[in-house]
Amino acid sequence: MIIFLIGHDFKYETEATVKLFFPAMRFTFCTEDVPCEEDFIRTSLAGETILAESSLSGVFRRSEAQLPRHADKRTAEHALCTLLYEHLTEATGITPPWGMMTGIRPVRMLTAAVEQGSTLEDAVQAMGQTYRVSEQKLALAKETARVQLPLLGRLGPDVVSLYISIPFCPSRCSYCSFVSHSIAEAGKLIPAYVDCLCRELAIWGELIRRLELKLDTVYIGGGTPTAISAEQLGQIMDAVRANMHMEPVREYTVEAGRPDTITPEKLEVIRSHGATRISINPQTLNDEVLRAIGRKHTAQQAVDAFRLARSLGFANINMDLIAGLPEDTPDSFRDTLDRVIALDPESITVHTLTLKRSAALYAQGGSQIANPASAMVDYSVRRLPEAGYRPYYLYRQKNTLENLENVGYAKPGFESLYNILIMDETQTILGAGCAASTKLVTPDGQITRIHNHKFPYEYIGRFDSLMEKKQQIDQILGGNSHGA
Repeated sequence: MIIFLIGHDFKYETEATVKLFFPAMRFTFCTEDVPCEEDFIRTSLAGETILAESSLSGVFRRSEAQLPRHADKRTAEHALCTLLYEHLTEATGITPPWGMMTGIRPVRMLTAAVEQGSTLEDAVQAMGQTYRVSEQKLALAKETARVQLPLLGRLGPDVVSLYISIPFCPSRCSYCSFVSHSIAEAGKLIPAYVDCLCRELAIWGELIRRLELKLDTVYIGGGTPTAISAEQLGQIMDAVRANMHMEPVREYTVEAGRPDTITPEKLEVIRSHGATRISINPQTLNDEVLRAIGRKHTAQQAVDAFRLARSLGFANINMDLIAGLPEDTPDSFRDTLDRVIALDPESITVHTLTLKRSAALYAQGGSQIANPASAMVDYSVRRLPEAGYRPYYLYRQKNTLENLENVGYAKPGFESLYNILIMDETQTILGAGCAASTKLVTPDGQITRIHNHKFPYEYIGRFDSLMEKKQQIDQILGGNSHGA
């Protein structure tokens, strides 16, 4: 499909708005107002007149509106996208549940408004009016913000969190878009990777001590951290303990992840090194769906891994599920969710399948779009609160089925602080390891991102040059320590 951009340069938001209605379609762009015989969408801005036109399957439509006098660029862009959204809602018969919102952090919009003096009710009303968000999603965002606000209010100055990346998996799932590598492909790199990662943790520890910062949360993710050996996992967690002052840490999470990588030895390493929270992620408890996505374990293995963790004393366990997986159905998803609730984990995260270009499923995008994810998500929104779980963090991604969302639900008191912080973007998060991103947040709200090398061989081979970036981090954090 061709998208015409006439008289304006609002390409990013225009494309994002169109993708709400055509998520799996590829677009070409044209800035010249020329005739077109194929399907097209045309947006134009001339003086104070904005125009949206489309020709879809031979049906032509035209919508027009006027801008306020002396409208600035931001106002003009929003007005044009609003007109386009309303035009495409009529043309396609689709009403996206999050309206015309294209950002990934709707809850942050609400908490930021409250921090600036608004009431939560007024912030929710403004979101609905500005972005045409459905009542159901407004209620979900409002409840998530209500849970988050007291937790965010406990943040102090000079506090940072730490993310540690272990980018290896036993095999690659078909939906996966993360930088992860199968043990078969990259297993020989693991010893050198672990050594470099421990060196980086020592550098972070020295910087935290010198700048008199306090470590708030630690999150070891991947990949699948338990894909490596118990000894290697212990080496990394030893480095955390040796280089970090752990007493102020409020939460220490290890993503145990894939049930087929979980052993008593690895769980004992995690427990004995002080982790307070783990995640066991079946994604589904349907064996046919597990086979379809390339998982090499059964539903029973996931249940067994959970029970093993409980028997070893883990009192804060999360389980991840995905709505919209290939071969899954609303009935099957409901069965999975009910069985997971029966296990009684402290938190359950419900993701919606996202078709990322780097995932194997992306090539099947057209067929996957028809997956009835909304029925699955609607069930989780209703069922989890009934079972005592509250939504505590929420984010959205591009190319997510039916423009839906990912939501973490937890029993009161078991909300993951790290998950809230990574979405709220009000705390510095230091990233260690391959593809990890360091996010520096200064007191005035400015954010600087510094990325590690993407692949393990780069991270290992160019480790010394990567560590030079720490000088920039030192300057930013040092210049703003103690609330300066």
